[in-house]
Amino acid sequence: MDDCIFCKIINNEIPSTTIYEDDDIKAFFDISQVTPGHTLVVPKKHVQDIFAYDEDLAERVFKKVPMIARAIKASNPDIIGMNICQNNGEIAYQSVMHSHIHLVPRYSKDDDFSMHWGDNTGLVDNEQLQARADKIKQHLED
Repeated sequence: MDDCIFCKIINNEIPSTTIYEDDDIKAFFDISQVTPGHTLVVPKKHVQDIFAYDEDLAERVFKKVPMIARAIKASNPDIIGMNICQNNGEIAYQSVMHSHIHLVPRYSKDDDFSMHWGDNTGLVDNEQLQARADKIKQHLED
């Protein structure tokens, strides 16, 4: 897409600090560097979000994530963990509408990164949970 910042980075129209690239993906530092080493893994094919992936693209993109994550962790002995996030849609904090995976190295509980997971335990019963599961199962593709 002509106005997509990630497509421009992929096409080397905008400079980036690239740490890995092959025919399918480009991995480069997020300009915000939420924590040192914060990396984005981006498919070279423009897809808006996870819902636009076909099985082949998903395999080619996601299979590289562990390799890149291990390399980031191995590069700095101070890294004690890593968040891997993939946001889909504005409501889910996707700010660039070209699918991308964040690899956020973690150094301590005070490293200026946080996530909040609400606890809704007990708000629905097992029958309601099963009904939700059954509805999702109706839409699974083999």
